[in-house]
Amino acid sequence: MAGDNLLEIRQLTVKVDGKEILHSIDLSIKTGETHVMFGPNGGGKTTLLMAIMGFPHYRVTRGSIIFGGRDITKLTLDERARLGIGISFQRPPVVRGVKTRDMVTACFREGQGEEAVSQLADKANLTDFLDRDINYGFSGGEIKRSELLQLLAQSPDLALLDEPESGVDLENIVLIGQLINELLEKIHPIRRRTRSGLIISHTGHILDYVNARTGYVMCDGRIICEGDPHEILETVKQKGYQECVTCLRRVNYPNTETGLKRPRTNRPPSERI
Repeated sequence: MAGDNLLEIRQLTVKVDGKEILHSIDLSIKTGETHVMFGPNGGGKTTLLMAIMGFPHYRVTRGSIIFGGRDITKLTLDERARLGIGISFQRPPVVRGVKTRDMVTACFREGQGEEAVSQLADKANLTDFLDRDINYGFSGGEIKRSELLQLLAQSPDLALLDEPESGVDLENIVLIGQLINELLEKIHPIRRRTRSGLIISHTGHILDYVNARTGYVMCDGRIICEGDPHEILETVKQKGYQECVTCLRRVNYPNTETGLKRPRTNRPPSERI
């Protein structure tokens, strides 16, 4: 039901190869909402998605991840996927010997026939790719569409999208935006949606095609800004991410970790309903 928190992250701290990458992250996403996270390269955005998904290389040392009211912090990757979390990667691997058709079929949470696979492939303009090895010889846009095809088959309650516009030309990004909007049920108002999304974006181009309710800026493994994603993006375009750091330093409210409270701006009208 829309309005309930689907995802709650509480004081999440994550290490990779013994180095602390994420520091006391707090974040919540309600059912039906789409959030977007900006930040410079190396700021920890992808690490956050990997930790939510449960990749073992990303070790949670403190805090918790609550999904659908259940603490999933210690669950394995496959257990989280079965609960309804899905991810598309920024740089998906080539998988030789496995056909795209077989992967899409395996992604369905309930058994579906060949007709369902063909229908989704047609939407993603990938019908001619179903019998090719996964991502082998695919262009950047084709790889991104292949990832979204698999997510559409899975129909996750929470979709984690890592830079879906990266390496994509203008023609492909329109279709990618359409696929994401279908995945996240954007045809419906928020109160009728059952799926949520967290999108990572370095450039913000995806916001030209997919509406988001809340935006964040992550730098050096910390969320330092939260608010209207379009306002945040415009500030970053004009002044860079350093302006977000400077803005944070001007705010004088206490926080248990930094002594500061991250600034917020108003919600975007397009995602209020």
